[in-house]
Amino acid sequence: MKNEQVFLPILLGTNRRDRESKNVARWVFEKMQNHYDIETQFFDVRDFDLPRDHYGTEIGEQFPEWRDAITRADGLVIVTPEYNHSYPGSMKSVLDTLLKEYIHKPVAFVGVSAGMWGGTRVIESCVPMVRELGLAVTFSDLNFPQVQKKFNKEGILLDDAYNNRVEGFLDELVWMSRALKWGRENL
Repeated sequence: MKNEQVFLPILLGTNRRDRESKNVARWVFEKMQNHYDIETQFFDVRDFDLPRDHYGTEIGEQFPEWRDAITRADGLVIVTPEYNHSYPGSMKSVLDTLLKEYIHKPVAFVGVSAGMWGGTRVIESCVPMVRELGLAVTFSDLNFPQVQKKFNKEGILLDDAYNNRVEGFLDELVWMSRALKWGRENL
């Protein structure tokens, strides 16, 4: 199992126009694609045509690509901006389309904020919600404070310190994914 890749989808959790978190999600996705231990797939909440009058685990069948990816997944990365100290409703709606598919899998958060806290409060808001879904939150988060200053107009990261941070973030997620996978398969 040690040399086996883990499958870790990534979810961009906002559909807001002019979203700064898109650069972050694309950058993290690229780092995941280049990590020898990771196979990944990119999901964007914009691509989910959620019904306006009803959603929840009953509609998971309407999104077979998401359902199949999460069923197969060894863990999950969520990139979420902080809106009023919390997470976007569109992200919560997408997560709510499934339930049993998440149980005993790790989730790692990438917090994005225009302010100084870098999404710390949104991650704190997400923890009880994802625990209720059965996900296990990693110890390490990746935070992007003042995101508007972190990337140039072409979406290129301007701060090289994130290259080291993302490696530790992903290494912990891979370790936790393998440990929980072993537990799901052997206990």
